[in-house]
Amino acid sequence: MSDTQETIRQQVEGNPVILYMKGSPQFPQCGFSMRAAQALAGCGVEFAYVNVLEDEDIRQGIKEYGNWPTIPQLYVGGELLGGCDIILEMYENGELQPAVQSAAGGSA
Repeated sequence: MSDTQETIRQQVEGNPVILYMKGSPQFPQCGFSMRAAQALAGCGVEFAYVNVLEDEDIRQGIKEYGNWPTIPQLYVGGELLGGCDIILEMYENGELQPAVQSAAGGSA
């Protein structure tokens, strides 16, 4: 396992809810990342994030790690939930909040 893949593994396993995105939740650098971060914020749980624009190795490595070609990527409880479309779909149908709250140790 490369150093980058090990770093990503530690980030994913060390944070119950982590979003790999372009920019930050406060200053997203793309519309997809903005919508994903807003959906997570709407769930009322704290989440970690990684700005992939700050590290090209992470930007490419996360695509390999989860075998998912696009960013953002949301990991909950160490598992890839998906990208923007899946995050928004889960948010809209009420599945995202209980999933992230469970992982974050909160109650739904």
